[in-house]
Amino acid sequence: MKRILFIIALATSISASAQERYFTRGASVSFFADGSNTPEKIEAHNGQGTSVFDAKTGQFEFAVLMKAFEFEKALMQDHFHENYVESEKYPKSTFKGNVVDMSKVDLSKDGAYPVKVKGNLTLHGVTKEVLTDAVFTVKGGKVNGASTFKILLADYKVEIPNLVKDKISKDVRIVVDANYTKM
Repeated sequence: MKRILFIIALATSISASAQERYFTRGASVSFFADGSNTPEKIEAHNGQGTSVFDAKTGQFEFAVLMKAFEFEKALMQDHFHENYVESEKYPKSTFKGNVVDMSKVDLSKDGAYPVKVKGNLTLHGVTKEVLTDAVFTVKGGKVNGASTFKILLADYKVEIPNLVKDKISKDVRIVVDANYTKM
């Protein structure tokens, strides 16, 4: 029930006057935090991202539940949720902002459209402004949004214990891939 209410709130939070809204609730969000001194892959994947954007205004929102991130190893997953992002205390991460140059994107015409996305990323209870590159790809009427960017864990008050400090990267690469449908 909470998930349904969350999706409804997210979808309706963009201006009701918008005529060109797109939505997904199966976006892929992955992160990679391999340190220089680790033999293991430190990465997780979440295929349950929810996003909505208004093609007319460029307004954009994205949310992921932290508990939906999955690791290859269960112990890494437990440490991630309990010690690093504290998923019980901070259950979701959000991004709210704008596609800066949405006028460059023609969603009615096949092609790849590079854009800038600017907004506020909230993670671990901390909100920071992010400006990153993204690409909207239109093919056969289908719309995909993708971006890769880095964040510093310290900026979001995610503490890395001294014991594993050399094994986990201080900056994390985040990869977002969302297939949208028109609302």
